[in-house]
Amino acid sequence: MAAATSISAPDRVRIHPATLRGEVRVPGDKSLSHRALLVGALIGERIAVSGVAPSGDVASMAACLRRLGAEVALAPAWKAEDADGADGADGADEGRVAAPGSLAGTVRGPLVEPSDVLDCGNSGTALRLLAGVVAGIDGISVLTGDASLRRRPVDRVAAPLRAMGAHLDARDGGRRPPLVVRGGRLTAIAYDSPVPSAQVKSCVLLAGLAADGQTTVRSPLVSRDHTERLLGYLGVAVARSEEADGREVVRLTPGPLRPRPIAVSGDPSSAAFWLVAAAAGAGEVRIPGVCANPTRLGVVAALTAMGGEVAVEARGEVAGEPVADLAAAPVALTGAELAGRTVVDAIDELPVLALAGAASRDGLVVRDAAELRVKESDRIATLAAALRAVGLEIDERPDGYRVPGGQRPGPGTVHAHGDHRIAMTAAIAGVLGTGPVEVTGFAAVATSYPTFLRDLVRLGGTVEVLDA
Repeated sequence: MAAATSISAPDRVRIHPATLRGEVRVPGDKSLSHRALLVGALIGERIAVSGVAPSGDVASMAACLRRLGAEVALAPAWKAEDADGADGADGADEGRVAAPGSLAGTVRGPLVEPSDVLDCGNSGTALRLLAGVVAGIDGISVLTGDASLRRRPVDRVAAPLRAMGAHLDARDGGRRPPLVVRGGRLTAIAYDSPVPSAQVKSCVLLAGLAADGQTTVRSPLVSRDHTERLLGYLGVAVARSEEADGREVVRLTPGPLRPRPIAVSGDPSSAAFWLVAAAAGAGEVRIPGVCANPTRLGVVAALTAMGGEVAVEARGEVAGEPVADLAAAPVALTGAELAGRTVVDAIDELPVLALAGAASRDGLVVRDAAELRVKESDRIATLAAALRAVGLEIDERPDGYRVPGGQRPGPGTVHAHGDHRIAMTAAIAGVLGTGPVEVTGFAAVATSYPTFLRDLVRLGGTVEVLDA
């Protein structure tokens, strides 16, 4: 099979107001795709993977795994039009959950000291998860990425890995990539994470697979549990509990990974753009085969809090993850204030949710979202600039934003600043607006949703490609 490649997207587009209607399958979940390839490569024999996202971030993960000695063979799979249900046995039937154009194939380990620098591209997930794995590999690994990734912090994962016995160093006083890891034998630890971060938690748990005892991670709040679910599906003993004060505790006892097929369901963060567009007035949209992990349905909880209605129809379980069909239609949104757990669960959807806030009666206030400051861009600042460019009022705050209600986007030009979620938020502003919205830097969507424009047109949108 061919090597995994991502699909490109045009860099400058113009999106016109439109009424959307129909069904669309979103790409395989990016977080699940990363873990399917990475954890699959820790198994000593070839396993089948399917539904893998055809994104730039996932292509970067695949390339890094090859430099670590893994065999990763992926090619486009076109079996995905049948949506009769989800396979609850072993996740082998990707035809029931995958989007057209998703990738399928095989992956095989073991992983060894890399032959070259590990270039993670724009993917913070790839860098942080790989850091946990290479910490347990005897030898030196250097992890880096593009200019955006090299500005993002790595000290959050470096601290627990050092406590486990790995030797790490990084640029800017140990804070930013490139990250140099000398790995080897690790000691299990009980780590109290200062932030509710799934990436930090997953990094420590993946390192714990190579440690000599039970590894425990405590977090201030519950965070996404994809790593725990996949490891459990593959036979590793992972126990999770929640303390009375809301703190999450995860305990991992290392053991062999059982070879099983891994299927990836649809990305809720990609589905969020269509759900918000529909709820904010664009039309009726249905998205089948979406990962319905409770920690990933923050957009549903947020829209519900704003008076929206999102139908969630359970369709079984795939590779340890629940799967559902989602649907939304126009409704009179009332507005809300989001904080705490809902913000953690909806962290990637907060940019597009700002458009729902603008369309609502009372507006939207978001707190406890300082994590947005260290995404692919400073997403609070870039979101504020994008909304103002289309005539919307937004109050930027240190840990979130306030968007007054009763607003509708107008025509304008938005610069995505290399951030895929800002680019797609701007596109939805064009759909909901009173005039066309031009987006420059739209090519960034290849990071997570390279077929976004195709799906927009399929639902009834009007797109002008100004620069391929």
